[in-house]
Amino acid sequence: MVDENRKNERHQARMQRLKDKVDAKINAATEERGIVIVITGNGKGKSTSGFGTVARAVGHGLKTAVVQFIKGTWACGERDLLEKNGTEFHVMATGFTWETQNKQADIEAAQKVWQAGKKLLNDESVDLVLFDELTYMLSYDYLNIDEVLDAIVNRPANQHVVITGRGAHRDLLEIADTVSEVQSIKHAFEAGIKAQKGIDW
Repeated sequence: MVDENRKNERHQARMQRLKDKVDAKINAATEERGIVIVITGNGKGKSTSGFGTVARAVGHGLKTAVVQFIKGTWACGERDLLEKNGTEFHVMATGFTWETQNKQADIEAAQKVWQAGKKLLNDESVDLVLFDELTYMLSYDYLNIDEVLDAIVNRPANQHVVITGRGAHRDLLEIADTVSEVQSIKHAFEAGIKAQKGIDW
């Protein structure tokens, strides 16, 4: 019984030290402003994470918008749900670039959707904007990196921006407040399991 009491005391002491550290960080975080979140990496779940953040914001009554590149020809469960709850969508709707095989058409579609995104980045009434798969547009030079960075940096002070996609440009990472990298360990598709409604799209 004595040993058990000592274990409990040691555990309580460890947890108190941890709590003190966490409390100190919370107390030190006093700045309040919009943040830029980049979710990148080669693993599954980047867009899902971005849409999860949008859903959370909607749940708290914030005004949200989604600008979606690359995808858009498949049904989108997130769009079906979020549009019903007031989220504005602007979708490139050309599908994957290896399917269209028309670079000029892809560039024009990306530019059109980006113009809608720029307007959102100037709208103080919009609390959060998700730029889904934006990183590819920068990698392929479909959009001008300096123009994109300038629009994000000069957005309304309290507006949040979430950006998803593989291979995020280093300058995008530089301006981000939070960067998460999703790594692939295993993927069902690689084992011959097809993408499934409600799970993959």
